[in-house]
Amino acid sequence: MSLSRAVAMLLLAAPSPLLAMPNSSGLALCTRSATLLACRVADGSYYSARTEGSHLYLRGFDSATRRLWAQTNSRYGTLTFFTGLASDGESWVGYSRRVGWTTLNRVSSSSGQHFNLHCSLIGGCR
Repeated sequence: MSLSRAVAMLLLAAPSPLLAMPNSSGLALCTRSATLLACRVADGSYYSARTEGSHLYLRGFDSATRRLWAQTNSRYGTLTFFTGLASDGESWVGYSRRVGWTTLNRVSSSSGQHFNLHCSLIGGCR
């Protein structure tokens, strides 16, 4: 999983309002139930997110790389750990920690990439 896709998964895992909208603007077309969100993107990619207690299970297909992927997130208070695996064998692991209105994220991939992302409600992500 390229880190840009990993960052997208981190942001997906962070609490935020999710809206199902028409696809005319290029946004994902989504449907949801109480514990499942499933979305399809105009480029042919798709993903789903299922909650079960303090766990979040993500699965998807990236049309650009033609890879299937899955990620599991486990939340413990303000700390969330996650691990993922792609169909080409790449794996990743990381954590996300909330500190006030800021989220600190760290990701490491089996391809040797490492990534830190700091997001705040006021300043955005850097």
